[in-house]
Amino acid sequence: MAGRQERIEPSFDHEDRSSEDAFSVSADDRAVPTAANDKRGKTAKKTAANQAGAARASKTRGGGSRRGGSGGDGGGGRQRRKRSFIGHLFRLAIAGVLWGTLAVAAIIGYFAVKLPQEAWQIPDRPPNVKIVSVQGDLIANRGLTGGKAVSLEEMSPFIPEAVVAIEDRRFYEHWGVDPIGIVRAAFTNWRAGTTVQGGSTLTQQLAKNIFLNPEQTLQRKIQEAILAVWLEHKFTKDQILDMYLNRVYFGSGATGVEAAARRYFNKSAKDVTLSEAATLAGLLKAPSRLSPARDPKAAKARSEVVLAAMLDEHKIDKEQYDDAIAEKPTKAKSYWDGAQHYAADLVMRDIKKLIGDVKEDVTVETTIDMPLEKEAEQVVRKTIDGTNRNVSQGALVSIDGTGAIRALVGGRDYAQSQYDRAVDARRQPGSTFKPFVYETALEHGWKPESVMVDGPVQIGNWKPQNYENNYRGPVMLADALRFSLNTVAAKLIDAVGTQNVIDTAHRMGITSDIVNNPSIALGTSEVSLLELTSAFAPFANNGYKATPHLVNRITAEDGKVLWERGAEVPPKVVSPEIVSMMNAMLRRVIESGTGRKAALKGFDAAGKTGTTQDFKDAWFVGYTADLITGVWFGNDNGAKMKHVTGGSLPAEAWHAFMAYAHKDMPAAPLPGDYQIGQPEAPLVADGNGGYQDGQLPIEGGQQPVGANGGGQVYDRAPPPGVVVEGRVSPPPRRESDESLFRRIFGG
Repeated sequence: MAGRQERIEPSFDHEDRSSEDAFSVSADDRAVPTAANDKRGKTAKKTAANQAGAARASKTRGGGSRRGGSGGDGGGGRQRRKRSFIGHLFRLAIAGVLWGTLAVAAIIGYFAVKLPQEAWQIPDRPPNVKIVSVQGDLIANRGLTGGKAVSLEEMSPFIPEAVVAIEDRRFYEHWGVDPIGIVRAAFTNWRAGTTVQGGSTLTQQLAKNIFLNPEQTLQRKIQEAILAVWLEHKFTKDQILDMYLNRVYFGSGATGVEAAARRYFNKSAKDVTLSEAATLAGLLKAPSRLSPARDPKAAKARSEVVLAAMLDEHKIDKEQYDDAIAEKPTKAKSYWDGAQHYAADLVMRDIKKLIGDVKEDVTVETTIDMPLEKEAEQVVRKTIDGTNRNVSQGALVSIDGTGAIRALVGGRDYAQSQYDRAVDARRQPGSTFKPFVYETALEHGWKPESVMVDGPVQIGNWKPQNYENNYRGPVMLADALRFSLNTVAAKLIDAVGTQNVIDTAHRMGITSDIVNNPSIALGTSEVSLLELTSAFAPFANNGYKATPHLVNRITAEDGKVLWERGAEVPPKVVSPEIVSMMNAMLRRVIESGTGRKAALKGFDAAGKTGTTQDFKDAWFVGYTADLITGVWFGNDNGAKMKHVTGGSLPAEAWHAFMAYAHKDMPAAPLPGDYQIGQPEAPLVADGNGGYQDGQLPIEGGQQPVGANGGGQVYDRAPPPGVVVEGRVSPPPRRESDESLFRRIFGG
């Protein structure tokens, strides 16, 4: 029909083109014609219509070949196909990037969702317990970290420089994950044939330490990378490095640089030298294997690698490098060193009872006097090391009249054994228990001048003997205690009753269970050195109970007081009269008795020795008006010492410590002014191998058994109102009655 435009059918230049090419759209096809190009567009359409009509006419006539018909367009078709192929590759690449990005995003999202919710919050650093002496000196840090957090500004600048140089040189350049570092580590490990270098950044290590477990899995590595990127987004580089250095493990129980510096070098992180900083940084590769406490040479070799890295990174100069290399390897103890750690352990036992769970950094102010603590440690160690009498362990406790522990040594070397023999060990106290027997007797009416016969005794099946296996005959109680006569102590406990003695010991401060048996008069029921020492305190403070304690106050970092010891007056457990008599008797133990080696020149002192059977334990507990100190020596396995008595090594060690403790103190007298006089109701020879009481006042006209002049021996000088029952055989006649009487009582 005239004027009607014929439909133009789509055509294909080549039948062998792929479907993608056939439906590809060129840039020209996507162009949108503008008004300025309308005329040119109409002309192009007319030309295209004429060409299409000619092609149809040619087909109708059957003239010309398909190849010949397109020959004039061959070059342009190839160009179009080339451009179409390149465009196709570009689109494939774009699609690949898009799909790859989506896949990575999906994987990241999947593993991010699997992270625990708490992973998106930085957990609080485990709280530190800072334990200080009464002077404010650091005793120890305790807690999971073992040291307080210190900022980058507070610590030695060598520490962060050394750690960055050896662990993550590009720390300040990457964004949490370092592809360059990963490739470098992979190439290094491939060349070495083993894993010699890690690709993890410090940020990744921090993420692993505070959020994840150490398992080596693909999931954990992906989660580590996710968290590292998140950390870099949330914190500055210095903040990340600060967190890392305060939370990373340095081996030997030390977490964080402060704990590590204290652990290996016995100094604060702020005082660490270049060589020491390199040692700390070197530990991060293998904290246990490279610990200076385990292998100083390996630690030194690794520190030299760190120093070389610092030199290469221009963090130090050649002179600094050479000086640090020249330093000798650090040899650290295999465990925390110093007897003060016995006190620190005791603090950690008590702290939960005082403030509950520790949820923030706290400072515990103790009663420990550090100069006294150091001296006590040296005295115990020197005494053991200076003898060949088969002594391997010792302990010392010193408290004041309030019960405040001024020094506590639980063994010869804390680094070798953390078992506290001053607090936890229960051993037989031997004759150091006798003062409680004598105190009970005084409270029942006896006097220091009361006389008893030192002779054979049997109570049930128990037949105690004296240390030297001999007897002195009639003696005053004061002399029986001075020479630590077993038979007299046995007779006293038999007279006053075992339970009364047990009650006295508990009232004075013994907390262990005591067996209800007369043999406890000789110290057969086990106690600790700490409780035994505290039980002597009422003699020194005029009768007040002194409960041993170590903590004065606990404060938070902001100064808030969480707990403080009160100022309550302790109960009075001994009357001043009894205190005065006991001090008079125990003073003579040091002046002229079994404890002469403990005597302090210029100071009023008293105390008691103790030795158990077969020399398994040796004790001395003594006191002045200022300090009460107990000393024990022995062996953990109960092995016999070589004739070590309480009057030998323990008394000597007590003297050495107390002389140091009192060197700047004014002399002060012990409570009471009791003066021991002549024997009360002396026994006289009756001519028949025994002794008979001369003038023994008895209330109510009662008379003790044997007071009839019939040749029996009076083995007790009874107090007023007490009737004595029973007899014992006369003592062996080692000398004439007259000379014996004169030797004991004079004249």
